[in-house]
Amino acid sequence: MNAVAQALEPGPVRLAELMAALSMATDLAMGQPMENAMASCVVATRLAEAVRADPATLRDTYYLALLRYIGCNADVEWFASIAGDELAIRREAALIDFADGTALLAMTLRSIRRAQAGAGTLATVRAMVRSLAQLPQLRASYFPGHCEVAGRLAERMGFGDSFVQCVRQLYARWDGQGVPPVKGDAVRLPMQLVSLAQDAVNFHSAGGLDAVVRMARERSGKAHSPRLATLLAEHAGELLAGLDAAPLWQQVLDLEPGSPAVLDGRTLDRALEAMGDFADLKSPHHLGHSRRVSELGFRAAKQLGLAEEEALLVRRAGWLHDIGRVGVSATLALIRGPLPDRQREEMRLHPYHTERILARCEALAAVGRIAAMHHERLDGCGYAKGLKGAMIPTAARVLAAADRYCALTEPRPHRGALAEPDAAAALMQEVNAGGLDARCAQAVLVAAGHRPPRAGSPLPGGLTEREREVLAHLARGGTIKQVARGMGLSAKTVDRHAQNIYAKLGVSTRAAATLFAVEHGLL
Repeated sequence: MNAVAQALEPGPVRLAELMAALSMATDLAMGQPMENAMASCVVATRLAEAVRADPATLRDTYYLALLRYIGCNADVEWFASIAGDELAIRREAALIDFADGTALLAMTLRSIRRAQAGAGTLATVRAMVRSLAQLPQLRASYFPGHCEVAGRLAERMGFGDSFVQCVRQLYARWDGQGVPPVKGDAVRLPMQLVSLAQDAVNFHSAGGLDAVVRMARERSGKAHSPRLATLLAEHAGELLAGLDAAPLWQQVLDLEPGSPAVLDGRTLDRALEAMGDFADLKSPHHLGHSRRVSELGFRAAKQLGLAEEEALLVRRAGWLHDIGRVGVSATLALIRGPLPDRQREEMRLHPYHTERILARCEALAAVGRIAAMHHERLDGCGYAKGLKGAMIPTAARVLAAADRYCALTEPRPHRGALAEPDAAAALMQEVNAGGLDARCAQAVLVAAGHRPPRAGSPLPGGLTEREREVLAHLARGGTIKQVARGMGLSAKTVDRHAQNIYAKLGVSTRAAATLFAVEHGLL
């Protein structure tokens, strides 16, 4: 059965399968090998069973281990701009105690030096001064933004309040030195269990059981609960046994607490849309991109006369097509002009990552294969596999044309957004050059006709049109002063608009406001 036929007749999708797939995306975003979160899930669930956690706590622990970092893409391009390659930093930070200011400072300075390699001593020192001046924002807004975004995405995926409250304690510590600054048993038990399990997995990979026991004893009463740290130190061998003995995917599915939860079509689509937003938060230049590709591709598929089921395939592939970009360093978006060879090859891997993230979820594997073809071209000049001609199914051709049109009409680091007529002309040039399918491109252009909003239509959240404009600028990464200059307003006026926006939306960070803007098509 070919990819399209499999995708049109998917089996039921278990929540555990979808979240395990998403966990592989968060692994990539955190600079970790795929299956790191799944290994943490196994250990955290064993810890929960060892302390005889009630069924609700056990279930929250299981899913929290898979989804702890679903907010980690918020403001990540800003972070990369001040500290360098965020993936490398996150790999190194996995073994560092976040209360150890000296270790964190040393790690940050090493990263800045790497980012400034070849720039000269004076330029490097200036970069360090600029970066260190902005580090207080990590605790003030960067980490809180991750927590807020994680909570919102969890809500959209259908999780209840207890889980949402857990995931909003993303960086909490037993000693109260984390974010949010709760301490002791105010840190919810699932977060206590998951935080300890994740450290155990990371130290086990780095140094074996001895390293795990040493970590548990050193961090007892600091990052972790003394009771749980003692349990881990005394039973590390049992708790970490068998992580390499069998495929972790199956181990995780077998551990799902209670009866397997199965997603219906509508619930599945909400979760896939949220996954697309998670991917797009990686860069201000891609905010809302997956939503636009999904909707435009769906309308183009209908324009072509494709069956409803195949149009739905394009829509779902559109939401997921860029999820592999989470494994590409945000520093690439900071490069103005053509990417150097090494960085270009790194970027060209993102469709491969997309396919691998979805490959093990049997019901979505075929959707993943279509999603991974969005950069393939009919003449064989695309990537990541260099497919050509009949090897690219119609659904993937529609997706490729929709993705390209949307990209052309969006700003990128090296260029501004093209006007729609210019984007259409550029799209047809690629058709004439043999890269894109003519019928699919024509359908995309017909589907891209814009209709003005009805006069007087209220904006989401009770925002005014001016507030929507300010929010759009802020979401794209502009500072208060930059937005003020761009809009011809005073900084004080823009700041007042920003405070009104936060109050109306019920958020306290730009990251959460940005997600609201994406969710409601305000960009």
